Amino acid sequence: MNLKRFSKKQLRVLTWWCEGSPDCSNNSIICDGAVRSGKTLCMSISFVMWAFYRFNQSSFAICSKTIRSVRRNVIVPLIPVMREMGFDVKEKYSENYVDFWINKRHNRFYLFGGKDESSAALIQGMTLSGIFLDEVALMPRSFVEQALARCSVDGSKFFFNCNPEYPQHWFRQEWILKQQEKKVLYIHFKMEDNPSLSKEVLERYKGLYSGPFYQRFVEGKWIAASGTVYPFMSDDKEFCNVPDQKAEKYIISCDYGTVNPSSFGLWGLIDGVWYRLKEYYYDSRAAGFQKTDEEHYSGLCELAGDKTIEKVIVDPSAASFIQTIRRHGKFIVCPADNRVIDGIRCVSTALRSGKIKICNTCKDAMREFGLYRWDNSGVKDCPIKENDHAMDDIRYFVTSVIENSDDGFFALVAYR
Repeated sequence: MNLKRFSKKQLRVLTWWCEGSPDCSNNSIICDGAVRSGKTLCMSISFVMWAFYRFNQSSFAICSKTIRSVRRNVIVPLIPVMREMGFDVKEKYSENYVDFWINKRHNRFYLFGGKDESSAALIQGMTLSGIFLDEVALMPRSFVEQALARCSVDGSKFFFNCNPEYPQHWFRQEWILKQQEKKVLYIHFKMEDNPSLSKEVLERYKGLYSGPFYQRFVEGKWIAASGTVYPFMSDDKEFCNVPDQKAEKYIISCDYGTVNPSSFGLWGLIDGVWYRLKEYYYDSRAAGFQKTDEEHYSGLCELAGDKTIEKVIVDPSAASFIQTIRRHGKFIVCPADNRVIDGIRCVSTALRSGKIKICNTCKDAMREFGLYRWDNSGVKDCPIKENDHAMDDIRYFVTSVIENSDDGFFALVAYR
């Protein structure tokens, strides 16, 4: 691990609650901005240090969208740093909490995932002395407000961290724009605020995003998505010929429709890259009649040919088609991960990084890439539900098969 000193913004995050700090009168802190800007680690260290400065034998919460993301983004990088600073640490996986000790002082930090509206019930009834909400813009408002209501101990504080979303997002409207009346310290981060990132790594991350994701994750702006979803795919040069060599494995992804088009993509793994080699695309409106599940299954078999298909990934709402595939017993079928916005971001990153490539034999996918657009209402992020069938089957493949690039790399900064 390459350890460097903290930047000025990171040092401010680390010390804002200290007596004598010009920021100590604030009740909360919000750090937002670019990805990989070093805000999460310095905020998590600050949260633990503040907890021990202010409390002993108390309970706190660290929350993210899922328990997995809490551990991956916060706990895993935090523990070795705290141990280096002299803390004893014990994580209780089965009960989702971490205990910290130093100089006979002990505090417990519970881990929570706030992925949907039902998550609010998980934290209800607790009494907390403080809370750290990582990726707060990805959590439902009901969970966040229930979590904040748990902080009823005198002197409790809120720590918020997020990457920007669309301008009308409730967290921006209720917290960032009302920072003065709520006594919030607001610090905006850029990638350059993380001293552990080299120029080469900075350029690599900047090359992974485009359109609204570039403006949000690189420039750190709360902007509305507009225009084409994948603007860099408008050039025919982005599509490749089918490779000559045989693939190491094959997978098929399916977006199933009856009135709407059905789109199936055959994917092959070659030298670490997944190629969408060819497709099955059927538009009942254009053809003038609807196909049955069995007829679409015949199209699936024709797409597979004599290849050994590892699995078939299908739109989870296509229950009857999933049952048809299972009844025949030829293919292993798996319901797709149907995250839309996260999925679009993952597809964009996979395309820009070269983890997936679309072959020029996939004519309907090529057509949809040029037509797939954001809804410009600005109320929330969503693509227009048109020309999205190949786009959906590609998204199902990426979210279900390709590892999100965020899982495999994180940059750390620590103080010595």
